[in-house]
Amino acid sequence: MQPPDVENPAPLAGGNRADFEAGNVSENSGNPTDFQGKPSVPRIAVVGAVADIFEDIFMSARKTSSKRVYPASQIKRGRATRADMAERRRCLWNIVWEMKPMTVRQVFYQATVRNIVEKSEAGYNKVQTDLVQMRKSGMLPYDWLADNTRWQRKPRTFDNIEQALNDTARFYRKSLWTDAGSYVEVWLEKDALAGVVQPITALYDVPLMVARGYASLSFLHSAAEYIASLDVPTFIYHCGDFDPSGVNAGEKIEQTLRELAPAAEIHFERIAVTMEQIVAWSLPSRPTKTTDSRSKGFGDISVELDAIEPQRLRDLIESVIQLHLPPEQFKVLQAAEESERSLLANLVERLGGANGQS
Repeated sequence: MQPPDVENPAPLAGGNRADFEAGNVSENSGNPTDFQGKPSVPRIAVVGAVADIFEDIFMSARKTSSKRVYPASQIKRGRATRADMAERRRCLWNIVWEMKPMTVRQVFYQATVRNIVEKSEAGYNKVQTDLVQMRKSGMLPYDWLADNTRWQRKPRTFDNIEQALNDTARFYRKSLWTDAGSYVEVWLEKDALAGVVQPITALYDVPLMVARGYASLSFLHSAAEYIASLDVPTFIYHCGDFDPSGVNAGEKIEQTLRELAPAAEIHFERIAVTMEQIVAWSLPSRPTKTTDSRSKGFGDISVELDAIEPQRLRDLIESVIQLHLPPEQFKVLQAAEESERSLLANLVERLGGANGQS
C-alpha cells in the first residue's frame, strides 16, 4: 500500500478540524455547510486540517515501518568463519575415519561429546550439511557412511556360465553353524544402523533381523516358524533405543516369538542400550518424550542406539556371538571355508580350460 499523498489530499467535506474529528461535517463534499445548513468555515481550513491528520498518520507509519524493517539487533550472533568450518570438517573426518562405517546420526553424537557442535537440531544440521559437502568435494569417501534405508531390488544375473561359476567360487561361504549347539540372531531396532553392524554379523554368518521399531506380525511369524523348526536353543540379542517405545518394542518381539513358537527354547537378551551402558560409557542423552504413551514411570532421560560408538557396538555384538562360536572354532571353520573356496576355483579353471580345447 502506498502512503497517503500529503501534498495533494483529496477534497473532503466542509467543517473545521474539531468538526471533522467530531463527525459534524457535511456529506456533500461540494457545499461548505454543516448538517443544519449553516455556513461553515472556508474550504482551505478543512484542507489544512485534513493535511495535518494525514501527515501525522504518514509520519507515524514511517517510524513504525522503519523500526520493523531495520531493527537494531541486540543479539550478537557468532558466525562461523571459513577457518572454523574447515576445522570442524577436519574433526568430523577424523571421527568417521576412526569409526567407519557409521551413520550421520552417529557422527553427530560423537561430535557432540567432543564439543564440536552443540547437541541440538542446529548442531545436527551442521554435521549433516558438512558431511554432504565433504562427500561431494571428494574429501570423504561415500562408503564411509552407512545408509541401509535405501536399497535396490535386482536379480543377480551373469553374462555366461563361466562367470556364474567364478562368482560362486569367489563368494562361497561355508555354513558356520551346522555343527554348533545353538542358533543365534541379532535383532536391530533401526534400519539405518544395519550397515554399521552387518560387517560383524556377515563375518560370523549370523542373521541380522531389522525390526524397524515394532516388528510386523508377518515378520515375527516368519522368524518364529524357522526357530520352531530347529532342534537347538535359540539366542536372540536385541539392540534398540533406551526410551519407552524402544524398550517396549523389544519386549513385544520376545513376547510374540514365544507365543508363536511355544515349544522352542528361546533365550532373549537386550544388549543395548542399557542403563549400565549409559552410565559406564557416558552416553549423550535427551529428555524422554512426554508425548509417548509409555513414558509414565520410565524416567527423565532417553538414549538413542546411535549414541554408542560404532566400533563399540560392533565389538559388543561380536562378543555375544563368540559366546556360541569361540574364536578357535571360528578360525578352523574359516580355514575350511578358504580351502573349499580354492577347490571350487580350481574346478572352474579346469572346466574353462576343457571348454577352450573342445
